[in-house]
Amino acid sequence: MAVYVDDAVWVRHGRRWCHLLADDTDELHRFAADLGLHGSSYQGPPKTAVPHYDLTAWERSKAIRYGAVACDRRQIVEIARHARSAGTIGRRGA
Repeated sequence: MAVYVDDAVWVRHGRRWCHLLADDTDELHRFAADLGLHGSSYQGPPKTAVPHYDLTAWERSKAIRYGAVACDRRQIVEIARHARSAGTIGRRGA
């Protein structure tokens, strides 16, 4: 299983943000806990079909140091599509 972080960094509330997702929702939550992310950063069903965490640019750098795979927007969309079709994400709520 792998964890991914996109480079779609956008500005909101004076900070730059991106997304963290994984092949498996349980792995996503474990990785987020290891990073020390707050539960309020999580977005999942029913709000969104793709479970993910919103990360600041600083948290993105930390995630990459912890082993997350850096992806561009196109790649992370394809990864999410594949994981959804395989049934490995979206199985669990917050």
